[in-house]
Amino acid sequence: MELQELYGLMDRFAASGLTSLEWERQGERIILGRERSETAAPVLPSPAPAPELVQDEPGDDLVTAPLVGVFYAAPAPEEPPYVTPGAQVKKGETLCLIEAMKMMSEVPAPADCVVVEVLARNEEAVGVGAPLFRIRRV
Repeated sequence: MELQELYGLMDRFAASGLTSLEWERQGERIILGRERSETAAPVLPSPAPAPELVQDEPGDDLVTAPLVGVFYAAPAPEEPPYVTPGAQVKKGETLCLIEAMKMMSEVPAPADCVVVEVLARNEEAVGVGAPLFRIRRV
């Protein structure tokens, strides 16, 4: 197993709720473990810094990424996205999540608006200022 693969396996283990993991492939064996903590608090999404609004086409604004991370359109893979084009949202409602350093941050709607277009792709990296949504204020 290459070091990058091992580091990736360790990162996924650390982010999971698992307390032990055994991995065996082609004669290599890896065992990872940690103590179970009954008092550990669940990882809950936290608010991201306020997204920046950038004037785009006449009447439309862009909601941009407030931090570097991975864009998630839905709260979980099997869940529907927070918003889709045409959705009306109120100021403060969650538009998406951005994962940065294993922390999930909610990106709230900066104003009452209609989502015109989702510009970011699910599970892809975004940088600060990357366009996430095109919205029209209502």
